[in-house]
Amino acid sequence: MTAAIAAGRRLFPRGYADFGYQLLIWFGFLAAYQVARGVADRDPTRAFTNGWRVIDVEQRFAGLGELTLQGWTQSSRLLETLVSWTYWNSEFTVIGLALLWVYFRRNAAFTRFRNTILLANVLGLVGYVFLPTAPPRLFTSMGFTDTLSQFGGLNHGSGLIELASNPYAAMPSLHAADALIAGVILASVVRRPVWKAVWLLWPAWVWFAVMATGNHFWLDVVAGIVLAVIALAIVYRARFKSAIASLL
Repeated sequence: MTAAIAAGRRLFPRGYADFGYQLLIWFGFLAAYQVARGVADRDPTRAFTNGWRVIDVEQRFAGLGELTLQGWTQSSRLLETLVSWTYWNSEFTVIGLALLWVYFRRNAAFTRFRNTILLANVLGLVGYVFLPTAPPRLFTSMGFTDTLSQFGGLNHGSGLIELASNPYAAMPSLHAADALIAGVILASVVRRPVWKAVWLLWPAWVWFAVMATGNHFWLDVVAGIVLAVIALAIVYRARFKSAIASLL
C-alpha cells in the first residue's frame, strides 16, 4: 500500500485522488454540456432566421469568404481530409490531451487552463440558447456544402454525433474559442520554440478548418475569439492587471 501511494505521488503531481477528481469534473462537464447543448434549442425557423442575418451582415462587410475557403479545400482531397479531421478532433480530443499534458507536465498552469475552457464553454452554451444559428453547411442555396458528408462516420447524421450535437449551435464558435485558449496557454508553457510556433499557429488552422468544412461563418469565429478573450481575461485577471501595471 505504501509503495502504491509513493508511486502515485511520483506519477500524479497531486496524487491519485486529485487526478480522479479532475477526471470527474471534466467528464461530468462534458456529459452535462452535451445534453444541455443538444436540447437547448432545435427551432429550425429561428435558427435559419439568425443564419440569414449573419449572411446579410457578412455580405455587407466583407462577403462570404467561407465559400472561397470551401473551394480551396474541395480542390484537394488531402486538404479536405485534414480540415474534416481537424473539425472533429480539435475540440474534445486535442483539448482533452492538452489538459492531460498540462496536468502532468506543467501542473501549476492546469487549474487556470481548465477553468478558462470550462468558462468559455458555459458562456457559449448561453449563446446557443439565446441565439440558435444555422451553420453555413445548411445554406445550400448559397453554394455551401457539408464537407464532412464525404467522410462516412464523421458526418453530422451519424449515431452518437446526431444524439449529442445541436445542429444550430454555430454562434459563437467554441472550436474557435477553445483553439485560441489552448494555443495561447500551451505556447506559454512549452519550452521548445518549435512547439511554441505550432501552438501559436494552431488557432488559425482551426479557424480555417471550421469555415472550410461549412460549419461556421467567419462571424461565428470572430464571436468565438471574443469569447476566448473574455474567458482568459476573467480567469487570468490578476496576471493581466500586473502586466498592465508594469507597462504604466
